[in-house]
Amino acid sequence: MSEDRVITIDMLVQKILDNDKQYDVSKIVSAYEFAAKAHEGQFRSSGQPYIIHPLAVADILLDLGMDTDTICAALLHDVVEDTEATSEQLQKRFGRDVAALVEGVTKLTKIPIFNKEQQQAENIRKIMLAMSQDIRVIIIKLCDRLHNMRTLEFRPEHKQRNTALETMNVYAPIAHRLGIKAVQEELEDLAFHYLDPYAYSEIEHQMEIKKEERDQFIRSIIEMIRERLKTMHFSKEPAIEGRVKSIYGMYKKVFIAHKDIEHVYDKYAVRVIVSDIPECYNVLGVIHDMFRPLPNRFKDYIATPKANMYQSLHTTVLGREGIPFEVQIRTWDMHATAEYGIAAHWKYKEGIQGKDKMEQRLAWIRQMLEAQQTSDDVEEIVRMIKNDLSPEDIVVMTPKGDTISLPVGATIIDFAYRIHTEIGHKMMGAKVDGRIVPLDFELQTGQICEIMLSKDPEKGPNRAWLDIAKTNEARSKIRSWFKRERRDENILTGRSMLEKTLRHNHIRIPEEELGKFFAEDLKRHNCSSLEDFYASIGYGGVSLQRLVPRWKELYHKSYGQEEQSQSVIAPSSRSPKNSIVLDDISDCVVKFAQCCNPLPGDEIVGFITRGHGISVHTTSCVNYRSMLSRNIPEEQERWVDVRWTDSADAAMQTSIEVVAVDRVGLVFDITAVLTEARIPIIHSSSRNLKNGNAIFEASIRIVNRSQITSTFERLRKVKGVLSVERANS
Repeated sequence: MSEDRVITIDMLVQKILDNDKQYDVSKIVSAYEFAAKAHEGQFRSSGQPYIIHPLAVADILLDLGMDTDTICAALLHDVVEDTEATSEQLQKRFGRDVAALVEGVTKLTKIPIFNKEQQQAENIRKIMLAMSQDIRVIIIKLCDRLHNMRTLEFRPEHKQRNTALETMNVYAPIAHRLGIKAVQEELEDLAFHYLDPYAYSEIEHQMEIKKEERDQFIRSIIEMIRERLKTMHFSKEPAIEGRVKSIYGMYKKVFIAHKDIEHVYDKYAVRVIVSDIPECYNVLGVIHDMFRPLPNRFKDYIATPKANMYQSLHTTVLGREGIPFEVQIRTWDMHATAEYGIAAHWKYKEGIQGKDKMEQRLAWIRQMLEAQQTSDDVEEIVRMIKNDLSPEDIVVMTPKGDTISLPVGATIIDFAYRIHTEIGHKMMGAKVDGRIVPLDFELQTGQICEIMLSKDPEKGPNRAWLDIAKTNEARSKIRSWFKRERRDENILTGRSMLEKTLRHNHIRIPEEELGKFFAEDLKRHNCSSLEDFYASIGYGGVSLQRLVPRWKELYHKSYGQEEQSQSVIAPSSRSPKNSIVLDDISDCVVKFAQCCNPLPGDEIVGFITRGHGISVHTTSCVNYRSMLSRNIPEEQERWVDVRWTDSADAAMQTSIEVVAVDRVGLVFDITAVLTEARIPIIHSSSRNLKNGNAIFEASIRIVNRSQITSTFERLRKVKGVLSVERANS
């Protein structure tokens, strides 16, 4: 992990003076003085004065070569959010650009209608809107997040995990797409450290064991290549350097391929930087002459750049010691883009040339914002970033030889819509490498995909495609088609889906009060009427499951008291006895049996104890079954039927056990599922079993049975998981 040092204004000024670029030092010092005064008396979680944070962010941006206004905005980026300072004051003193950058980075902290997830999504959406106008906004935000991650140890444990997960899912993918490699890799390593410290330490330890030998190996390879290249003519002497793969990069290789760390072929890499493209291919020939290339390990990213404009030749060869290593060959322009990405525009004049090139680099931001707008769901943008900006891409070819980049796991549907919207709409099937495949076929790099089109002018997409498509671009275009072409059908479908959801959650609202009940949702999803709302549900723009928790809370506030007075005791369908509603019992103690840990949604039964109230068991409980089988009249009479109220949604503690094949990253993957499901982990532990498996045990808080059922389904899909069970507390 990176060592974080305290930056002072004197250190920052000296760094600026040592830099070849021209900076307005007086404006930067003035911004510092304004920020220092505004943050006076404020402290970070570490106990240090708050001003060290904006200074550190400015220092990171200086390393990226950013301009004067960006450095000023970094020093001022928290004053509007955390102090009495206003945007008007900043604009008057530092100019419109600085004020706009600070405004773009400032969070939406004063909007009461949003829950935590929606607040996060709106903050990210606001930043994306701002960065579509000025890309410097997100570069500041990435450096802000990087320094926060470097000092995350001073935050409470649950905030460490939430911040690390957001960093891994949102900020690292954005850094990847912008091509800022150093920031991306450090964000990933720091987040990985907090999400799975055991796996992080294990990989770090394995990489440190032979550090000296590894460094010596890289030095010897560099020297061999340098001596050989001296015999060739170059317009400028090539630069040769080495690197070792990042810890999280190593984790992904070991986890995905299930390889021993010694068999990761690009663990070591040597980079050769030359002046032009012909020299790249000449060096490639020399490398293949010096070392034996491994089959199927050559990638030409010069001819086929990655989605983030990365270009380089990659080849994996075998050294004389029998150790495989990767060689990357690129030009100086490519190197600037590879290391600094979009920031190369400021750091090197030759990094990105011209407005058109910048527009091309940033087209994905507008596409993402347009796709999010069709969903009527602010949280969609977080899922888009997580899914569509994956660091791992595949490259698929059309029959004409054009290359299409897609995220790993993309299907035929994603491919068709990436080519053109109308090709997606008219698609009736596809061939991959000449063979007809289903629409949910997952494409792989190097395959040739041919889309078969329908001649029917009325042909359009199928609603089921929304569940098959992996990219949000494809889902957005499908939703747009249904929104435009099938409004009446959407209204009927949406109304049916809503009624079914309300019935399932025991929400019964009079027809004449629907408009009032859903007023907040209509406003939030920009719907002017209930029909608009039904249509949004029908074409997939509204996720009902995300709205249900708030509806249940609102329903029981508005109608719960009335229903409660109507039905304190209700007849049981399983027995002629009365069924006691748990929430309505006020004159005796109710406790939940530790032998079976009942949760809302479980079939339950109550046992009248002597002096300890009613003990609630599941009907499948071993103790309950045992007592029934003994058929003792005195015991039988003490069993009473009980049931949950419709509003039984308070969080309850239970325990789970996950048994899986032992591997690096197992705990990280399990806890990631629980964290994404918003399930609090009270306590967790893991241990190895003698048979080579591992067991993960945790105490968690669950709202109801459906929540734990869906979570169990996701846990069973984690690679290597053998069983997932509820455990006795």
